[in-house]
Amino acid sequence: MSCSLPHALSVWQRNLAMYRRTWMWNILPNFFEPVLYLASIGIGVGGYINQIGGTSYLHFLAPGLLCVAAMNGASFEVTYNIYVRLNFEKAYDAMLTTPVEPEDVLVGEILWAVTRACIYGGCFLIVIALFGLVPVLSAVLVMPIIPLTGLLFAAMGIAFTLRIPNIDLFSFYFTLFLTPLFLFSDIFFPLKERLVGAWLWVAEILPLLHPVRMARAAFRGDAAPLLLWDLAYVLGLSGLLLAWARRSVRQRLTS
Repeated sequence: MSCSLPHALSVWQRNLAMYRRTWMWNILPNFFEPVLYLASIGIGVGGYINQIGGTSYLHFLAPGLLCVAAMNGASFEVTYNIYVRLNFEKAYDAMLTTPVEPEDVLVGEILWAVTRACIYGGCFLIVIALFGLVPVLSAVLVMPIIPLTGLLFAAMGIAFTLRIPNIDLFSFYFTLFLTPLFLFSDIFFPLKERLVGAWLWVAEILPLLHPVRMARAAFRGDAAPLLLWDLAYVLGLSGLLLAWARRSVRQRLTS
């Protein structure tokens, strides 16, 4: 079955209507996490570091934390929220009594997760712009990276959610997957200065590294050839995971 865009948008609109009721309680914890990291580590640790990666520590942190904000926005949506709708609210069962198909549900949820990523990433971009951490031109260049980050982590999260048998396994996803990505994806220190040889190739596997590297290049106004690899990684992995999720969503929603 192919996806119907109007039906997928109806799923997106349903989530938007629900989000309008609770947006303040949802946005505060996930949005303020990278802001607090920027303030505490950037000002605290940054007070002891003159330069890192050729720039001040606050300017070094900002692009990576922007991607973290987008990652958080998408990840929480396609994990706990989708699991609840799937297993407790039975919202998708109700949707399937209409002309909506499982593929429409998948695309609608991915669109909504990317929207959430844009909300969190966009708000964080405004904050760092107000603090003078990103020039106007760089802010324009970095904007497409926010939905790309959302797409990547929406695809990963929904592929995981559709396969797990119980909600407790999300603790593994966040603690043993997203947290190491957060710590070792070029956000807090330049990997090239601390890793050598084979470890640099291992780092290339990390999904968050590629949006962070693109964002940092956008902040510098740089268009290095390596960014083509980063873009190909993000789009390629997202496509593979969504293809896998497409098979899983039909199996879960029609079984």
